[in-house]
Amino acid sequence: MDIFKLTQILNNINEAIVVVDENSYITYINRAAEKLIDIPMGGAVGKPIENVIPNTGLPVIVETGKEELNRKHQLNNTETIINSLPLFNHEGRVVGAYAIFRNITQINKVGSHLTDFKEYIYLLKAILDSTQDAISVVDENGIGIYINPAYTRMVGMTEKDIIGKPATVDIAEGESIHMQVLKTRKPIKGALLKVNPNRKQVIVDAAPIFIDGKLKGSVGIAHDITHIRELTRELEQAKQIIRNLEAKYTFEDIIGEHSTILKAVDRAKKAADTTITVLLRGESGTGKELFAHAIHNESNRRNNQFVRVNCAALEGSLINSELFGYVEGAFTGALKGGKQGLFEKANKGTIFLDEIGEISLETQARILRVIQEKEIIPVGGNQPMRIDVRIIAATNIDLESAVEENRFRKDLYYRLNVFPINIPALRERKSDIYLLSSYLIRKCNQEYGRNVSDISSKAVEVLSEYHWPGNVRELENIIGRAIINMSPGERIIDYYHIPELYTINKNTANKKLIDTKSHVDDDNGIACLKNHIEECEKEHILNVLIKNNMNKTKTAKELNITVRCLYYKLKKYNLM
Repeated sequence: MDIFKLTQILNNINEAIVVVDENSYITYINRAAEKLIDIPMGGAVGKPIENVIPNTGLPVIVETGKEELNRKHQLNNTETIINSLPLFNHEGRVVGAYAIFRNITQINKVGSHLTDFKEYIYLLKAILDSTQDAISVVDENGIGIYINPAYTRMVGMTEKDIIGKPATVDIAEGESIHMQVLKTRKPIKGALLKVNPNRKQVIVDAAPIFIDGKLKGSVGIAHDITHIRELTRELEQAKQIIRNLEAKYTFEDIIGEHSTILKAVDRAKKAADTTITVLLRGESGTGKELFAHAIHNESNRRNNQFVRVNCAALEGSLINSELFGYVEGAFTGALKGGKQGLFEKANKGTIFLDEIGEISLETQARILRVIQEKEIIPVGGNQPMRIDVRIIAATNIDLESAVEENRFRKDLYYRLNVFPINIPALRERKSDIYLLSSYLIRKCNQEYGRNVSDISSKAVEVLSEYHWPGNVRELENIIGRAIINMSPGERIIDYYHIPELYTINKNTANKKLIDTKSHVDDDNGIACLKNHIEECEKEHILNVLIKNNMNKTKTAKELNITVRCLYYKLKKYNLM
């Protein structure tokens, strides 16, 4: 091999090579050595080795003819391993020596990274082992490669039973979700399975594992559905208790600055400081229950039970047993041991009797006894039970007329009407519509996952023209529908988002319409011809719909258009 080829080979070797003659003068260094000592070959050749690279030991090798292997050598800032060997001529005489330097700084870094990587692996395994989620992993062939302790506890099988075995080994009923994931390369959620050995029912979520775009396996998380059902049952029980026994609202939740609502709040706060019986009067949807909650939470009974009773929702035959309880054997189907009534549950607390004007005269007499004697008698019983309960009643009917018509006891009326609080209708405090709308926007944002920030003045103007028979409850419905009508990027409710507000007189089928679209050109005082034509068309379609009891087929026939065309126009004018 000629010297040119040999030089090419040596220059492409990663290790640094230095050659000296019999006098320890440098005769050759390769490119790796040039970089290592930061001296070009021309600046090194012909110089004593000790002047260029101290402590190589090459002079000793030349003198003794003995090699020295794997000695650590610090060269500048680089840590190396040096192997030094003698050079012999054909007669066996030492004519020089050479050293091979191996840079171990990078090797040490790699070793450090490997150590860190192992620590990460141990940490990840510790996390997976400690989680309460049951996790299993299979490779790309569906062979089990990992399960955590939570999985063994849930399934009742050990690592030995699963690791290295097909993904189907723990399935008692159903198809392996791991195999489905590997086949489809897509995640699967909420799959129902039964697993060995006790055919336990579980819900499984699984997803494919990709590394550099290649499918490498599947990871699954299983949930014990028995435990989930138990938690769900307990949650529902807790919710029921909270609904029945806790007041959610305070006076801070009552929105409004109109004098009528401020007067009602002021009276309610005064009532809260006493144990006086309160009668909340107002139309449906004005917030009577909210006032009842607030009164309880402001009173010294706030830490005791708040029980809400919708009197209108209880059947006549059940209301007495629900309110006052019953003793064992009181009637067919009565529970063994009897049942506690709602008044007893509210003892030391507050009971809210909503829609009290709907109860029977018999039940009215029982409630009168509670107010006068501070005691109840369970259905089927004869022993009175002392109770201490604060009564808040509410009604949306004219109790005075009910008394005159003998539908409501006069003596109970006077007992309840000791401290009446009249809650104004929304049409009586329209100046609060903006405040209420702002509050309802925040509430709907949370429910619908939207980010609406405000409502325009023109939209408030449209809302203020309506008379609100459903009061604040109806306003909440309208604000919610307006938000649904908005595009995801819109942040302010405008007049064209608001659904049309109207009432229908059933006798004449006439419609009173607050048209949210007619405000388009109000600023200029002139509406374009196209808008007038469309409004006339919309009004005519709606009148024909009402005439035909909302039957679209009859309406289309009378309008002399196709049903498909009618649907298009209904959608166009937001009449669907």
